[in-house]
Amino acid sequence: MRIGVVGAERPVARVDDDIYVDLSDVVTDFDETFSGTGGLDRIRPVVAERAAAGQVSRLTGERIGAPIARPHQILCIGLNYRDHAAESGMAVPDEPVLFTKSPNSLVGPNDDVRIPHGSTKPDWEVELGIVIGRRTSYLGSTEEARDAIAGYVVVNDVSERAFQLERGGQWAKGKSAETFNPAGPWLATADEIDDVFALGVWLDVNGVRRQDGNTEAMIFDPYFIVHHLSQFMVLEPGDLINTGTPPGVGMGFDPPVWLKPGDVTELGIMGLGAQRQRVVGPR
Repeated sequence: MRIGVVGAERPVARVDDDIYVDLSDVVTDFDETFSGTGGLDRIRPVVAERAAAGQVSRLTGERIGAPIARPHQILCIGLNYRDHAAESGMAVPDEPVLFTKSPNSLVGPNDDVRIPHGSTKPDWEVELGIVIGRRTSYLGSTEEARDAIAGYVVVNDVSERAFQLERGGQWAKGKSAETFNPAGPWLATADEIDDVFALGVWLDVNGVRRQDGNTEAMIFDPYFIVHHLSQFMVLEPGDLINTGTPPGVGMGFDPPVWLKPGDVTELGIMGLGAQRQRVVGPR
């Protein structure tokens, strides 16, 4: 985890519920350098030793930041659940649909989501996020892809549908506004997830359940996605991949349901924690 005020978050390791071990004297940040130089292996014995010695602290109202520093890139897979493709009125893809989000859209799991100027159709998307653990390209198999994954995180792939679908060009225009990628509260290392193919995924808006899915329904699983992307680009340590959303997004309702200032989104994934965002208007 990373906790503290925006721009000055410090690295910690969650050990149980709201109990954590401070690691700010061991690593500078959970960034590309940390991920690419075996950082996870270095901190494991430190966390175990400090936890056993009672050198722990409790989260007491501190802000939780995104569990990774701003990544080199945020890659997104679209239409990765059949029912979501259907509600979007789009064909089920034959291979992963790839688009990008601006890396500076990354915010903490409980930070406000800010609707951009000119927005008319802001929407929500709970997703499983993959964090890459080492520099990777041209992987030979999905097993190699599995070994390249540092861990997993909850993501809200917030979208502006009018920008995305009605303004021409690429989807990135509807995906990259500030605050449009809440992530966290923590990154679970890959070994902590028993079965990434069977994780419950949910999202509520103002206390009403809108999305209720499971990663078992993905068209392309996380290992396939990482292997596939590595054939087209170099994946850097700390890169974030959003793997698509189950059905229940706002544009899938009749009539559509769009986010508005004052709304509250709550979302989570089994084993990866939960988020809560308040929707606010433009600056």
